[in-house]
Amino acid sequence: MKQYIGLIHKDTDSDFGVSFPDFPGVITAGTDLDDARAMAEEALAFHIEGLVEEGEAIPEPSSLDADNRDGVAILVAVKTEAKKAVRVNITLAEDVLSQIDAFAEAHGYTRSGFIAKAAQRLIELEGGRKARSA
Repeated sequence: MKQYIGLIHKDTDSDFGVSFPDFPGVITAGTDLDDARAMAEEALAFHIEGLVEEGEAIPEPSSLDADNRDGVAILVAVKTEAKKAVRVNITLAEDVLSQIDAFAEAHGYTRSGFIAKAAQRLIELEGGRKARSA
């Protein structure tokens, strides 16, 4: 299992932010260190899944001894298996697609990664409801 460097940042009156030197622009945050680590694992997994879906190269992890660190370094395991991506054609209202794209960009997802994550969460939510009502 590959591990990438996550840099923890904490400013006064803010959550614990996490960025990834190997994936510029991918950031997440958590209310405490445990939450930040969990969010980092999730963000990294979904970003990598999006790269795979888009046919993009996944960088090799950089080493911990790099000199350009501006936060506390942690190792974040990639908790995803590279699965075969399947291209699909869907139809969405233009305003919904705009909302998806804006949210995905603001939260470090690709369009495909966000749609997959949203679908997985809804499936888990609905599956939980059915199990409770049975």
